[in-house]
Amino acid sequence: MPDLNDPEVVAEIARLHDAYERALVANDVGALTAFFWSSPQAVRFGASEQSYGATEIAAFRNSHTPVFTDRRLRRREILAIGGDAASVMSEYTQKFEGRPRVVRQSQVWVRFPDVGWKIVSAHVSTLSSARTCTAR
Repeated sequence: MPDLNDPEVVAEIARLHDAYERALVANDVGALTAFFWSSPQAVRFGASEQSYGATEIAAFRNSHTPVFTDRRLRRREILAIGGDAASVMSEYTQKFEGRPRVVRQSQVWVRFPDVGWKIVSAHVSTLSSARTCTAR
């Protein structure tokens, strides 16, 4: 079984995720595109679209102008899997058409020897209200 949650890997992924969020809020298309693995195998499922491969992901970014002025991180869970892979599960509150929504985002990051950490898979979905239901 691989080592889980090496503190250095978790901290590195947290820094990268923070930088990704800053780029998202600023709509820095170049930075957002660079965070993703430049491969036909990269996948991003958005709230209203799906992109297969780096070319489609970049095309989506170039055609989309999001407004994230009120995006607030509620929770983030990072799971480092060995030294070269991690998942990030995030939950945000944000208004859509004046109504609060919960946005959920999952990302899978892989560290490549030649290009460093890249997002290989991402998924974004929304809930219709800002309340969270959890069973424990």
